[in-house]
Amino acid sequence: MKKNSRIYIAGHRGMVGSAIKRRLEASGYTHLITRTSSELDLRNQQAVLDFFEAEQPEFVFLAAAKVGGIQANNTYRAEFLYDNLMMESNVIHAAYLNGVEKLMFLGSSCIYPKMAPQPLKEEYLLTGALEPTNEPYAIAKIAGIKLCEAYRDQYGSNFISVMPTNLYGYNDNYDLNNSHVLPALIRKIHEAKDNGAATVTVWGTGKPRREFLFADDLAEACVYLMQEYNGRELVNVGTGEDVSVEELALLIKDVIGFEGELVFDTSKPDGTPRKLMDVSKLHSLGFRHKIELREGIALAYADFKNKYMMA
Repeated sequence: MKKNSRIYIAGHRGMVGSAIKRRLEASGYTHLITRTSSELDLRNQQAVLDFFEAEQPEFVFLAAAKVGGIQANNTYRAEFLYDNLMMESNVIHAAYLNGVEKLMFLGSSCIYPKMAPQPLKEEYLLTGALEPTNEPYAIAKIAGIKLCEAYRDQYGSNFISVMPTNLYGYNDNYDLNNSHVLPALIRKIHEAKDNGAATVTVWGTGKPRREFLFADDLAEACVYLMQEYNGRELVNVGTGEDVSVEELALLIKDVIGFEGELVFDTSKPDGTPRKLMDVSKLHSLGFRHKIELREGIALAYADFKNKYMMA
């Protein structure tokens, strides 16, 4: 990518897309193309084809997706499958038809089998059954990876795929019904401190282990890989380090300055015991994350107070 390359960021208002946009702007890229979902419905094939023909992007970051937590994934199964399949199919096909130089598809760590060995290596894709609650979303993401591979195989398109681990950061979702564990804990613990509560209840035993990557680190990795990586195989993007949910909650409690106690509701489900990415491939390509978990939580908490508390 040159500084004046025409770069389309699909999903530029989401946590990942906005981080990629910030990263490109900070690096001096001057021709970024964006559309909101109300301006361009990526599920509409003709609208997407017309957009690509008019704008002629040279590089595409495909970060647009219908996303949500376990509850949303499980409730709106048809929407998660249909919307994500349509968006990625339309963008990838239009990119091929319009001679896009390079496209990056962003997946999710939920593509891996529920009982895959840890840490998760790229080659574990399609080696076992998926986690049932988010299977429609995972299948849509797997289809996106396979589309990139197939367009490369048949047409020689330079389409690559990256799989981020659990993300958090600026512009995160703090809705208690459909957010992920880290932002949900930030909100819960902040509100407990605000209300002078003595305890905060955390779902499950606190024993499951999770890996967390600050979204701006992912954005930096995406820009780096767009420049440096042209392989057919997907690339995991994460830290290669995990913490227990209990350790995470204690860290958030400390950052926020909540003096009360954490109570673990063991009647609630734990989910998968561990989800850790093998990032040796990413490291061998020359990239490592920069923002450690404590620093990232402090940045996310400041953003939460700034945006969410003002709303």
